[in-house]
Amino acid sequence: MIMAAFLQWRKFVFFDKDTVKDPADSGKTFILPKRISASDSGRGHVVLGDMEGQIWLMTRSLQLTSFQAYKLRVTHLFQLKQHSILVSVGQDEHGINPLVKVWNLDKRDSGNPLCTRIFPAVPNNKPAEVSCLSVHENLNFMAIGFTDGSVVLTKGDITRDRHSKTLTLHEGTSPVTGLAFRQMAKVTHLFVATLEKVFCYTLSNKEYPKVELDTHGCALCCSSLADPSQDSQFIVAGDECVYLYQPDERGPCFAFDGHKLLTHWHRGYLFLLIKDVKSPNKSGFGSGESSLSEKQVLTIYDLDNKFIAYSASFDDVIDVLAEWGSFYILTRDGKMFILQEKDTQTKLEMLFKKNLFVMAINLAKSQHLDSDGLSEIFRQYGDHLYLKGDHDGAIQQYIRTTGKLEPSYVIRKFLDAQRIHNLTAYLQALHRQSLANADHTTLLLNCYTKLKDSSKLEEFIKSSESEVHFDVEIAIKVLRQAGYHSHAVFLAERHQHHEWYLKIQLEDLKNYQEGLRYIGRLPFEQTESNMKRYGKTLMHHVPEGTTLLLKRLCTNYHPNENLMEKVSLDSSLLNKANSEEFIPIFANNPRELKAFLEHMIEVDPRSSQGVYDTLLELRLQDWAHEQDPEKKKVCQGEALSLLRSDNTVFDKALVLCQMHNFKEGVLYLYEKGKLYQQIMHYHMQNEEYGKVVDACKRYGDLEGCLWEQALGYFARKEEDCKTYISEVLHHIDQKNLMPPLLVVQTLAHNSTATLSVIKDYLINKLQRESQQIEDDERKICQYRQETSHLRSEIQELKASAKIFQKTKCNMCNSPLELPSVHFLCSHSFHQHCFESYAESDAECPTCTPENRKVMDLLRAQDQKRDLHDHFNRQLRSSNDGFSVVADYFGRGVFNKLTLVTDPPGSKTVGSLEVNLQRDLLIHTKRNC
Repeated sequence: MIMAAFLQWRKFVFFDKDTVKDPADSGKTFILPKRISASDSGRGHVVLGDMEGQIWLMTRSLQLTSFQAYKLRVTHLFQLKQHSILVSVGQDEHGINPLVKVWNLDKRDSGNPLCTRIFPAVPNNKPAEVSCLSVHENLNFMAIGFTDGSVVLTKGDITRDRHSKTLTLHEGTSPVTGLAFRQMAKVTHLFVATLEKVFCYTLSNKEYPKVELDTHGCALCCSSLADPSQDSQFIVAGDECVYLYQPDERGPCFAFDGHKLLTHWHRGYLFLLIKDVKSPNKSGFGSGESSLSEKQVLTIYDLDNKFIAYSASFDDVIDVLAEWGSFYILTRDGKMFILQEKDTQTKLEMLFKKNLFVMAINLAKSQHLDSDGLSEIFRQYGDHLYLKGDHDGAIQQYIRTTGKLEPSYVIRKFLDAQRIHNLTAYLQALHRQSLANADHTTLLLNCYTKLKDSSKLEEFIKSSESEVHFDVEIAIKVLRQAGYHSHAVFLAERHQHHEWYLKIQLEDLKNYQEGLRYIGRLPFEQTESNMKRYGKTLMHHVPEGTTLLLKRLCTNYHPNENLMEKVSLDSSLLNKANSEEFIPIFANNPRELKAFLEHMIEVDPRSSQGVYDTLLELRLQDWAHEQDPEKKKVCQGEALSLLRSDNTVFDKALVLCQMHNFKEGVLYLYEKGKLYQQIMHYHMQNEEYGKVVDACKRYGDLEGCLWEQALGYFARKEEDCKTYISEVLHHIDQKNLMPPLLVVQTLAHNSTATLSVIKDYLINKLQRESQQIEDDERKICQYRQETSHLRSEIQELKASAKIFQKTKCNMCNSPLELPSVHFLCSHSFHQHCFESYAESDAECPTCTPENRKVMDLLRAQDQKRDLHDHFNRQLRSSNDGFSVVADYFGRGVFNKLTLVTDPPGSKTVGSLEVNLQRDLLIHTKRNC
């Protein structure tokens, strides 16, 4: 059974064997010194000891130097790897009295290395032969094993006598065959192997506790310490098995049959030297020499990868040493062989040729091959399995190439429908490692849908957020296209792809209520944009809910539930959309639009103008279509209330009222805009005669031409409008708005207006004119008398002396005193009073105001007379009499003039106005 286990190890030739040639003559074989008794290597040297007591140092160039270390012979050598210290055991005298010498190879004494310490190996002069030697790399421990079963430990600086002490650590009856120090962290162990048992001592503890690891041991030179890659295990090679030991227990064992002569561990390899024929001296003690005719097989094992790296036969091997990157085999016939390890790529190619890909992978890992190299091995292994038809195994190897091998190389191999499971596994691996692109995600989801594997699909899309390794948007598109709407919705909601969520809910699932709820949970900006996009659809299917959401959005919006858990909303921030932008959404929902707009002007009276205009149009439509008188009256009141607000634009509101024939609104807007003529024209167009007269009464004082327009309107009517004409004429007569001649000419166009209609007006007018003439004539007589009296007074003043008999001052009413001032008008003043109040030295202060009135009147008469003559001259000489008249109208000449003070009976102003109007009428008739 053990042999069967051994035969399972594959055998390779990973080393090249060659005989070391003499550097002086490459045709000759290099010959070692004779009678070699001990050997070791390290620090760039191969150290040899012979039976003559010499120690030989060989360099890489095979240069040999020697010095006499002992008088008789060298039995043991130990070269430290971290220090240039060499420890030797030999004899200077005959008998059993071995000496230990410590050499510093960096220092010289008479040309030879400096010996820093010499002491007897056997304590208390006890006769015993040294069987093995081991030195700790920290130079604080040295162990010597003896054939009597004892182990002597030197603790302290081994290079100095006074800094170290020696004690017997182990005693037994079986010869000690192997020693090895193990340092892990701060704990130091010493493994002890005998022919019968294996022990371990803990040297970090002052008590030096001992653990018996096994009840069978090994022969001399058949133990070694593995490197840290094997946890620094102690290797013991028996005739049937090789055992590995930890400080506290036995580890794994390997069934390697054969009598072991030598065991070494170098660079991860186990070297075993085995006899082809068992030797009768199993212990290896005695003369140290074996039959020269016996063959020895050196086998190199890779325990990690379970294969034999090299195996060859040699004659009488002394030792196997590792130095300068190669292995050297020393034989008793003086030859030295070199084993050079092949490079990793060569070894891998050898494995590839035999299709040993698993072994190649393990070898590459143990050789710490980079990821690119490993990936190439996995690819080749995958190709091999694929060609064999093992698609499941192949895909597993291809999965291990992700990140290095182009995914399309693998995908093309598994596009066949029968291999869709393998392709799915590979695509899943790409996504787990975040190496998938959009095409890979699409392909994976298509695989799931083709397989109808809902469980895998859900597992893929419902993984936690920290494990998402795919393009979510691509996944949503593929799922939507494949009809997996619920899965697509889940992905969109979970990863906050709001646009895709709404597309699926509203366009595919027609779940309008859920879509509206989701929009109401979004942040302000996204809610606003989505309502602009889907508002019409939602309004058509969910009008009430959509209207409520728009009310929130256009006043002060806050999400119902915040989908962004890590985002905190600032409650003080006013999120308010422009309500006017959402009006088109209500195109087919006037009732909801009206409610929305009324809500907006209620919560925000400063809403945009479009809101008020649209609401007015809606209210006017309701008024126009309402048949119930009571409800129609209510609608009328609502429309008027909106018109009365300050936010209504006059022009737009007027157009809307005219479009819907909303009479009350039109008249209100005319009145609001002070368009009194439009009010009257509106009544005229509707032939509302009474309201025409009422409009003249209400606005006639504000715009006098209304009565004239009313008279012209009634004059053009063929109906019997005598009552209205009489009323209009009455107002015109009272306010003297038109000349009688113009009134007669205006009424001449009405065939129904008889003389009886205008008779009273004309009689009243003539009577007033007659009365005015009488008043004027009476004033003329009065003025003539006053003029005659004034002339007589002037004559008297010129012809006779004037006697001043005034005794009081006309200014202060005090008795006159000299000096005084007297005027011909019989007014007298104190000189100081006159100087204080007089505006001129030549005028009487008392008469000055009245005199100025008279002078102003005279100047005004002269100006009017000149204006009348100038107007007549211009009117007669001009080719365009209308422009002359328009110019005088523009300057206000024909407006009624009123002087500050008119003397009683004055006819100046009236006569001028009448003359100008008469001349204007005559000229107009002449030109017409």
